[in-house]
Amino acid sequence: MKTNKIFFFLLIFSIKLFSQQSIVKVEGVIIDSGKTTIPYAAIGIVSKSIGTSSNDDGEFSLKLSKENLTDSLTVSSIGFKSFKIKVQDYINQKEKTIIIQEDVVSLGEITLIKPDYYVKKALKNIKKTSLNSQHQLSILYRRFSTENNTPRFLVEHYLNVIDRGLTIPEFEEIEVLEGRKSVDYRYVKEKQPFHAIEMVAKQNPLRGDFYASDYDWKVTGESSYDGEDLIIVEGENKEVPTSWVRLYIGIETFGIYKFEKSHNQAVYIYKKDKEGKLYLSYHNREWKSQELISPYLKGLLKLNSNKIDLSYRHEAVVLGIETDWKKINVKTNARIRTDMGDFKVPYDPIFWENLSIPPDSKFYIKNKKELEAIFGVPLKTQYKAVN
Repeated sequence: MKTNKIFFFLLIFSIKLFSQQSIVKVEGVIIDSGKTTIPYAAIGIVSKSIGTSSNDDGEFSLKLSKENLTDSLTVSSIGFKSFKIKVQDYINQKEKTIIIQEDVVSLGEITLIKPDYYVKKALKNIKKTSLNSQHQLSILYRRFSTENNTPRFLVEHYLNVIDRGLTIPEFEEIEVLEGRKSVDYRYVKEKQPFHAIEMVAKQNPLRGDFYASDYDWKVTGESSYDGEDLIIVEGENKEVPTSWVRLYIGIETFGIYKFEKSHNQAVYIYKKDKEGKLYLSYHNREWKSQELISPYLKGLLKLNSNKIDLSYRHEAVVLGIETDWKKINVKTNARIRTDMGDFKVPYDPIFWENLSIPPDSKFYIKNKKELEAIFGVPLKTQYKAVN
């Protein structure tokens, strides 16, 4: 029996060691020629559908296999020329920085065309410009819950969704594979009766009844992406002037590379697959509300109001895409009316250590410190205790 245990231990140790040796960690920072960091740039091996995004400090981290050393690493960001470098050449660099050059655009007479023309054309061409066949997205999804502008609960899920693109109002299937969460320090335990990933699709106007005629449009700028000139147009809702949307549209293809809206301050960023079709790369939004509280809580929290400010800060980073239907395998387990904080999912620390995710953003670091400071307990310790 003792011999069997020793053999089993050595086997597990060997497998883990082999796995660690076969992983190549590629990390660094994306900057422009003026040494300004570039946030939310797309970094990856396009031909292998491997990728990530830089954080708000321009930092990125990507875990590859040794088989990828001869592949090309591509960096793309709105307003800059795309950059390519062989993975091995980048690893050999002393300075782990990638400098991308600004792409100067002068649209001239093109901008004299009525801006709503570009919006209408882009909406009409969504089927042609975006990936609308069945595909699987692997997503890191984070949600911070805040009360009185203080973070009090964090939930992170790694999940797969089946998406059919912008012509379909919601994700077809959703499967949560891994998860972890902090200790729940909330006083007002606001719940969402669904998994928050659903709203990434459902609250995207491009997937629903979005009409150019509902807005007054104006050109607010020009840019580029991956060699194509972009026009930036902003629309003010005719009935609700405080409601606005902003689109970054390709002049040649009429593809929508980025979409922003005032509601929840939401941002959607898209990038090209190996066939040149656009798919979701990054998303964030913040939902805010207020809740009535008891006199006891008002005194405990030292508030002047009978209401407390609440918010959910969401972030979704697409880490991979699969378009081969033979390799797509998503078994829905998230179509239940359960808040993602209550979702029963296994916690595997080894999985999270090996997951290729962007370095912590300023927002994440700030909220993490505040969560840990409440009782002086590190997040890793909280994960072990709670999950």
